[in-house]
Amino acid sequence: MAKTLIQQAREGRAPPELERVAKAEDVSVAKLRDRLARGQAVVLTNAKSPPRRLTGVGKGLHTKVNVNLGTSSEVVDLGAELKKVEVANRWGDTLMDLSVGGDLDAVRRAVLSKAEIPVGTVPIYQAFIEAFEKRGGGAYMTEDHLFEVVERQLKDGVSFMTIHAAVTRDLALKVLKSDRVIPVVSRGGDMVIGWMLYNESENPYLKNWDYLLELFAEYDATISIGDALRPGAIADAHDEFQIAELVEAARLAKRAIKAGVQVMLEGPGHVPLNEIVWSIKLEKKLTGGVPYYVLGPLPTDVAAPYDHIASAVGAALAAAAGADLLCYITPAEHLSLPTVKQVEEGVKAYRVAAHIGDIVKLGPKASGWDREVSVYRGRLDWANMINKLLDPEAAWAVYRQFGEPKVKGCTMCGKYCPMMWVKEQARKTS
Repeated sequence: MAKTLIQQAREGRAPPELERVAKAEDVSVAKLRDRLARGQAVVLTNAKSPPRRLTGVGKGLHTKVNVNLGTSSEVVDLGAELKKVEVANRWGDTLMDLSVGGDLDAVRRAVLSKAEIPVGTVPIYQAFIEAFEKRGGGAYMTEDHLFEVVERQLKDGVSFMTIHAAVTRDLALKVLKSDRVIPVVSRGGDMVIGWMLYNESENPYLKNWDYLLELFAEYDATISIGDALRPGAIADAHDEFQIAELVEAARLAKRAIKAGVQVMLEGPGHVPLNEIVWSIKLEKKLTGGVPYYVLGPLPTDVAAPYDHIASAVGAALAAAAGADLLCYITPAEHLSLPTVKQVEEGVKAYRVAAHIGDIVKLGPKASGWDREVSVYRGRLDWANMINKLLDPEAAWAVYRQFGEPKVKGCTMCGKYCPMMWVKEQARKTS
């Protein structure tokens, strides 16, 4: 079997994938190679079916944004999902197909064919649903079937997968008897927990972790250790169940890195604003710097249908503290399957959050963009200023929404624009 990127990095080699990411990120190949070897960065790819655009995630790299999409049991519209892929290609760095409705193989393959960026999945969804359809219940899923689905998706070209391996049967039993506000909000986590309890057996991912590592090493894909017990309410944040699962996930991540398999951790869900920074620091401390793929974090439970705004606040703080990949949230979160427009609103909010975090995390490497825009703004150079913004098309539409301004300033301050007046005062005093 060919050596994985981690194994090659440990030998001091720089495979083409590593060189491409280093160039895109403007970091030295040597630094990226060292971080990859230590498990502090990953290159999301699939050795047998690589994505058109590679994405690097981890220490010293720009904060990335993930776009979730996929059918539901209630709404199956492949055309709409493929339009969401187009949005993800433009605004995102990765996407996840979370489909649970329709022909799951056909949907995934259509998404993969249209995606330019790495695609992730949650294989327990398909294994559980297929068992339900064939045997009358997801709890009748066999371990062999679960791993057959994992390999099927790897063969299709999936670059990373959420694997809920860190929730144990003991933890599952305890959380269901606890006084948590919402015991479980993870769909995949719930499926794993249901299977364990019905079959009176330990987590199949956990039991077969070494075999799973062999599968992922063969394709050099990335395991994203899922957070089955992430808090779905801020009242549940950082309770014993979330932390216990995080500790187990850290152990599993270290085993993966030792085996030469790329790995990320997922978390932390709903978290009060004052706990976000140390939540990120805790994951980094426990894992030795394994990339953190954060869902939100969402610092309030009452914002729907504005959860994309509320969570972008948490995401910016998380990115500044060291989070590496931000899983976006749309205005439809907690309410509905999102429309194409809502997907775009969500990913744009997170694009802003990622950059805000990078200003802190990467310093002038990120803030140089802000300085350039500000210089043009101070000169009232509207064309260059607007064309350098995150979304020039939308910015031009707002700039001209009352018609082309008749003065050099915009229609907000008009002829009283301070930048116009200060130039005039400077001219008179010179």
